[in-house]
Amino acid sequence: MSGPVRDMDLLTKTPPRPLQPHVPPREATRGQRLGLLLGLAIVLAVALNLFQSVLLPFVAAAGIAYFLDPLARRLTRAGMPRGAAALLLILALITAGLLFALLLYPLILSQIGILINRVPTYVESLRGFLSQNVARLQQHLGPEFVDEKLRDLVGGQAGAMLSFIPTALGHVIGGGFALFNVLTLAVVTPVVGFYLLRDWPRIVGRVDSWLPRRYAGVIRAQAREVDRILSAWLRGQLLCCLVLALFYAIGLSLVGLDLGLIVGLSAGLLSFIPYVGTITGAVMSLGLALAQFPTYEGVGLVAGVYVMGNLLEGYVIYPRFLGDRVELHAVWVIFALFAAGAAFGFVGVLLAVPVAAIIGVLCRFWLRRYIDSPLYLDPPEDGAR
Repeated sequence: MSGPVRDMDLLTKTPPRPLQPHVPPREATRGQRLGLLLGLAIVLAVALNLFQSVLLPFVAAAGIAYFLDPLARRLTRAGMPRGAAALLLILALITAGLLFALLLYPLILSQIGILINRVPTYVESLRGFLSQNVARLQQHLGPEFVDEKLRDLVGGQAGAMLSFIPTALGHVIGGGFALFNVLTLAVVTPVVGFYLLRDWPRIVGRVDSWLPRRYAGVIRAQAREVDRILSAWLRGQLLCCLVLALFYAIGLSLVGLDLGLIVGLSAGLLSFIPYVGTITGAVMSLGLALAQFPTYEGVGLVAGVYVMGNLLEGYVIYPRFLGDRVELHAVWVIFALFAAGAAFGFVGVLLAVPVAAIIGVLCRFWLRRYIDSPLYLDPPEDGAR
């Protein structure tokens, strides 16, 4: 073929199309969204299982930073640099912890020593008290209902149960305070807490920048709701626990209970679990009162302290510090604490209330969406009831 004809064929051919770059879809699919949520949940669960043994100081530090952030913001608005405000608050917290350990720990140990020394006396007093009451029942009901074996069994078991109290208290108090002597809690937690508190606004801003743009407004609204409920519960519950601990410790000490200080503090501090602190403290106090006081007057005074404490909690402390701001039902909090504790130990207990608050907010949000959706609003079919 001649040259001009070949050139004409080249001119009439369609030039090849240039390669187009791959353009990702403008909207994420439902599968991608579900995959992201599922992946985040799996990563979180695996991380909790793998690093459960080392997470405690970091979780505690995050809780400290979250709790102290409002105070740091106030100091910052007053003109203090954020780093200086964080350092001041962490040092104040360390000072308070040292004062607590130096002042109360020896006193608590001395009370445990008093309990151990007086256990034989308590055992005999309680055994005599129960035997006397069983004898009265035998006189009223007859020997066919209450015999000598039952009397001996009641007295022996009561003494064995009371003898178990000092050993259990020694393990609980010693183990709890030994936890604070662990290097990771004594050193790592304040250091991590300082850095988290100093950088808290920056961390929140960075996480906010990672939110998907389409749902950023909805996520921020739910996060603000979680923050409102969680901050009200944590700060209000802390104040409730402190006030109840002081009230029970002072009240039981004034009525003359030997271990009034340690039992009262334990009852107050356990009040973050609804009803558990009051019930546990009342049972322990009444048991010790039965062993210590020879008459019902001392037992009645101890019971009166808990009745007054319950009234104070229900009508003064709880409405004043918590009120209607907290939308966490007591049963939901108890379940969350026990379930998280059984699954992840003490780290789970620390994370239980925040997770419960998040789940509660999400459930209420989805319930509102469901009530406003056609799935709920569709009218029934003709003839359907």
